[in-house]
Amino acid sequence: MIRTLTLGGTALYALAAAAAFAQAPAPAEPAATAAADEVDGGEIIVTAQKRSERLQDVPVAVSVVSGEAIANQGRVNLEGAQYLVPALNFVKAGTALNQTLFLRGIGTTTFSIAVEPSVSTVLDGVVLSRAAEAFTDLVDIERIEVLRGPQGTLFGKNASAGVINIVSKRPGREFGGSVEGSYFFDNGNEYRVRGALDVPLSEQLRTRTTAFYDKYDGNIFNQAPTVNRRVNGFEHYGVRSIIEADPSETVKLTFIGDYHKNDDDCCADVIGGPPLLAFNSATPGAVNTTALALIQTVLPPLQGDETRRINQNLVTRTIEVGYGFSGQADVELGDQTVTSITSYRNFRNNEIRDGDFYSQPYIGAPQSHDFGPQTGSTFTQELRLTSPGKQFFDYVVGAFYSRTFTKRIFERQNIICSAAPGAVLPAGVLTPCTSPLAAPSVSAFGRATYGATAKNVALFGQGTLNVAERFRLIGGIRYTIDQLDTFFTRVTSPGNLASQPPLDQGVFDSRTSPANNGNPLASNGVPFKQRATADNFSGKAGAQFDVSEYSTAFASWTRGYKGPAYNLFFNLQPTGAVEIEPETSDSYELGLKNTLLDGRLTLNLAAYYARYKNFQANNPDSLTINGVTTTIARFTNAGTVSTRGGEVDLVFRAAPDFTISGGVAYSDAKVDRFKIPTVRTPNDVVPDGTPLAFAPKWKGSLSADYRIRTGGSIDFALGAQGSYQSKQLSLFVADPVQREAGTIGGYGLVNLSASIVESEDRYRLTFQVRNLFDQSFASAISSGGPSGAYRYQITRDADRYFGVTGKVNF
Repeated sequence: MIRTLTLGGTALYALAAAAAFAQAPAPAEPAATAAADEVDGGEIIVTAQKRSERLQDVPVAVSVVSGEAIANQGRVNLEGAQYLVPALNFVKAGTALNQTLFLRGIGTTTFSIAVEPSVSTVLDGVVLSRAAEAFTDLVDIERIEVLRGPQGTLFGKNASAGVINIVSKRPGREFGGSVEGSYFFDNGNEYRVRGALDVPLSEQLRTRTTAFYDKYDGNIFNQAPTVNRRVNGFEHYGVRSIIEADPSETVKLTFIGDYHKNDDDCCADVIGGPPLLAFNSATPGAVNTTALALIQTVLPPLQGDETRRINQNLVTRTIEVGYGFSGQADVELGDQTVTSITSYRNFRNNEIRDGDFYSQPYIGAPQSHDFGPQTGSTFTQELRLTSPGKQFFDYVVGAFYSRTFTKRIFERQNIICSAAPGAVLPAGVLTPCTSPLAAPSVSAFGRATYGATAKNVALFGQGTLNVAERFRLIGGIRYTIDQLDTFFTRVTSPGNLASQPPLDQGVFDSRTSPANNGNPLASNGVPFKQRATADNFSGKAGAQFDVSEYSTAFASWTRGYKGPAYNLFFNLQPTGAVEIEPETSDSYELGLKNTLLDGRLTLNLAAYYARYKNFQANNPDSLTINGVTTTIARFTNAGTVSTRGGEVDLVFRAAPDFTISGGVAYSDAKVDRFKIPTVRTPNDVVPDGTPLAFAPKWKGSLSADYRIRTGGSIDFALGAQGSYQSKQLSLFVADPVQREAGTIGGYGLVNLSASIVESEDRYRLTFQVRNLFDQSFASAISSGGPSGAYRYQITRDADRYFGVTGKVNF
């Protein structure tokens, strides 16, 4: 029989040696079984290294969360996983394209489409080249494996901070399925329907098809007269099918296809903080009262993270369609297994954004609306050879190829007006462009067309040398070749009123120095092109020692790598059109994994230190246009940063139907040596020692699940889950006043659930309350609102809401 147990799922990439901890699943399931198979004594069996092993034997830090556990958060996406995995943070942004994941304080936030994420996301063995593809609904998910720290040896170049490995439920050998419906309320109404159906066509051929539909009103009210309704909601639907075939005892085939469409009127920034005076003013940090008085005449009250209203005449939204196919073959050749995975994914996204935050254009405050359709596709091929386990030398070797193409046409449309000749404007208010005091309005636009093609070829191998029964040496290496090609053109009309001046090959060639942005009049309509190439050796070395039958210690060094990048966004200028050099990291990790109390207690400890060179990040940089210098956020090599900390994970099976699980993570992620941009001003220099953005020092979670068995046909289940994180920086800038204004305060959340469960688990009715104590918080804070006001992203979890879910299994 084929030795690999999970085909088309974690099979491709969950090869990394990983120390693991399993979060508790839904109360209806035996503790932690959603993460893997379970044997007597509570041991969990996983295939994280392409062979069946005890979870406690895998020597790198990885948390395993069941799909049911995420659903119990009232969420059906990775945003819910952050409350169960202390080392994981999810950063919400104005659109799905700009959302990102952070692990141990390391992640990538940028507007550029020619940049890879720091945390790789893998769905059923297929790398998702765009992080946004992983932020849709996670339907019919068996488990999520969160591998922490650089995973470059087996997972490749975009795993410099870690890997999120998502595994779908597999087809069953008997006809059956489930139907589930949910209703959530008191923070906007949400409706969910989803179903799964197993249809075995023969003993050798099995299928599983899932479908879903979700609709949510939203958690923010848009009071603009032309809107006047809730926003920040969504409508999602999709389908996914898996076919498994066993042509012979030595061959297994898996085919997966999926389609989804998301229509989100999400995620508008609320204006929550007042504009501050300039950094070098006589009273730094003081409120700009003149600007505040103006914006408060036309915007809802500024209430920080308590703000729940906007006044925008264009509904910020994202319309997304994605689909993909993958085929996997596992063929046993003697004692070896050959695995081939081929995939194609297509992704279309249209970002629509209100960029002025007002309900109409005003004199001195133009209307600015953005439209940014983006298309892309990715092809991948992996071929891998895996040895049988429990030999003197266990290994996996392989080759990988990927090609990703992305194109975007981004247009900004502005309406601008000035005071009419001789008009006397009233003081202390904004005057609409429709007023008789305004001169006729001018319509302006800027349009940029740009794209990138990224090619990657890699050879990799990792092996374990079983030196003695209790001692093992681990080593691995990956050689990567990258090629990144980009193109860019921008046109404007009239007079650059909606964007920076035109940029194309002619403008770029007219530069007279690296600090000069060229002559816009030299535009020739030819796309400006760039190419970056790089190669890299990343690797891993480690040792593992069984301290006792119940405790395993490990130590490892890993080298991470993230490929070259380019600034590729709407307002690109020649001074920003430089190659972003590859990012490399060295990580050192110690771990101790313990199975105690006859297997009822799993207690895992990890300590780490990682240093990143040429760290790729959005940071402040000066831009000079027509002799005027301003500070902007630009994606560059920000210098050297580091993160260090420790993690404790536990699962305690206090009784057969009572499980407590949780974890605590301490992470100190900061700048070691900032790389000063070419144009140097005080506003460009982030001080050494500054914390990295979205890196709370403390984060923890604790869950308890208890099933009350009555002995009759009906049981009851109770669940409680709490999470906490300390304050975190949201604005990675030089100005300490802005950093303070852009700091998200610490907060904690408590969720409760109660279920009525049929004794054979044929149906379940669950009642939930999320955010029991109605704790308000912002998921992100940024500058650049009206008159310099601060913008807040408010997630749905920042308010209390309730829900009821019914599920029938058949």
